[in-house]
Amino acid sequence: MRWTLKPEPNSETISQLASELNVDTLIAKLLVQRGISTYEDARKFFRPSLDDLHDPYLMKDMDKAVERIEKAIENNENILVFGDYDVDGTTAVSLMSSYLRSFYPNVATYIPDRYNEGYGVSYQGIDFADDNGFSLIIALDCGVKSIEHVAYAKAKNIDFVICDHHRPGDVLPDAVAVLDPKREDCQYPYDELCGCGVGFKLIQALAANRNQTIEDLIPYLDLVATAIAADIVPITGENRVLAKFGLEVINTNPRPGIKALIQNLKRKTLTITDVVFVIAPRINAAGRIRHGNYAVELLTEFDLEQAEAFAAQIENFNADRREFDKQITEEALQQIIENNEENRFTTVVYQEDWHKGVIGIVASRLTETYYRPTLVFTKSGDKLAASARSVKDFDVYNALEACSEHLEQFGGHMYAAGMTLKEENYEKFKDAFERVVSETISRDLLTPEISIDAEVHLSEITPKFFRILKQFEPFGPQNMTPIFITGALTDSGYAKKIGGNEEHLKLYVKQDDADGFGAVGFGLGDKLSLIQKKQSFAAVFSVDENEWNGTISLQLRIRDIKND
Repeated sequence: MRWTLKPEPNSETISQLASELNVDTLIAKLLVQRGISTYEDARKFFRPSLDDLHDPYLMKDMDKAVERIEKAIENNENILVFGDYDVDGTTAVSLMSSYLRSFYPNVATYIPDRYNEGYGVSYQGIDFADDNGFSLIIALDCGVKSIEHVAYAKAKNIDFVICDHHRPGDVLPDAVAVLDPKREDCQYPYDELCGCGVGFKLIQALAANRNQTIEDLIPYLDLVATAIAADIVPITGENRVLAKFGLEVINTNPRPGIKALIQNLKRKTLTITDVVFVIAPRINAAGRIRHGNYAVELLTEFDLEQAEAFAAQIENFNADRREFDKQITEEALQQIIENNEENRFTTVVYQEDWHKGVIGIVASRLTETYYRPTLVFTKSGDKLAASARSVKDFDVYNALEACSEHLEQFGGHMYAAGMTLKEENYEKFKDAFERVVSETISRDLLTPEISIDAEVHLSEITPKFFRILKQFEPFGPQNMTPIFITGALTDSGYAKKIGGNEEHLKLYVKQDDADGFGAVGFGLGDKLSLIQKKQSFAAVFSVDENEWNGTISLQLRIRDIKND
């Protein structure tokens, strides 16, 4: 692992903020690193308020979107709510449809089939709308680049209202309204909303016409928080407010569908991390293994008994997803070894029977073993399809663009992408991708990085310090869990390997012979020899709590260990 200490913020800014907030300089430093440099910034950070949400009408085309939906309601038109099959899309469809149905019955939903239709607005979906008398489609988490699809719908007298958060192309679709804070001509103050978040802004605007306040919309925030967590958007600004109040809904009064997914968990309070690793994969499993409609059915069901039946079904999909994931990952790793490709700059693997719904997960798994840009291919019709994953600071999209002569189509962003190619071009592409990456990637990017917030002395880690750190939650991009480094540590002699395969490490660390802390290092069992016999070592860690026999104590979660 590469240990990288974040740049030191301006010392005067730190001192002034520490004085204004009456906190120590370490807390002030962590805040300034997160872009919080004034008392007012800190107030909004530590005390998120629904009052801090922006006026939805600041978003370009919001007035047009509301006007068209109100006209549809007034004229008794049929409205089709369309969205992608991932978590952001299915939660957005569930949010919009359940809100509209609370006062208007002529609303249906449509999720495209992952395998027959693919991502985004589909011609099949528009034909469905035409065949069934829908004159308005509200597209969520997709549509901002669907120029030809929207034109196709318009020829059939079907209007579009688009709620998207992806970066638009040079030309926008000819929709009635295109709600996207990333539009260059949109002056909305916050442009990091997820698709479900943009949908929420639309229902916030519609609610104003019904004498509803933001308080009336709180029950929908469990869906928004789930989408924010799953889509890995920055948890800053409006996202922080929506995530905080959404988590409160999840933990106190979630909709029956989410309650059915989490009611057997032993955790007392769910965090954003729990949403990412517990709720989101199950919702995603529907679209990966069977169809995204199953997720929408679950999330819009208001009878708990029926929701539990839907959740059991999705649990089976998730079990299948895990099995496919495990099997394909093992086969891919074996393929790398058999082809003597352990020392390449890239991982590119292919097997025609690998399940298309999990190749993205497998690509992520492979980067955990071989930390390098990775592509996993499978057969899709008469072509090969792949999911790509990258490593920190390397733009895999640019690398694919440099190899585009071998591709049929590709899309994505810096860290994740998808593509298709003809089977006869697979080896040519594989060689070209290896060449492009080898020529453009900095060698240090092939070693995983731990980004460290601050160097601390163990004496600085107190219950008060941890209570303030807890208020930094919810954590996520641009507000990650603070990571610290401390040197001159020793183990009290307690260190041992734990876990079924002895892959984890448990220890008790001390510094300067003062009282120390219990600590755990997941996946660090092989580091035991570095700390035995009172060897001095340095550790990178976060701080959390450990509960044992009803007693709660502070604990260090070790991320890596090196000899001093």
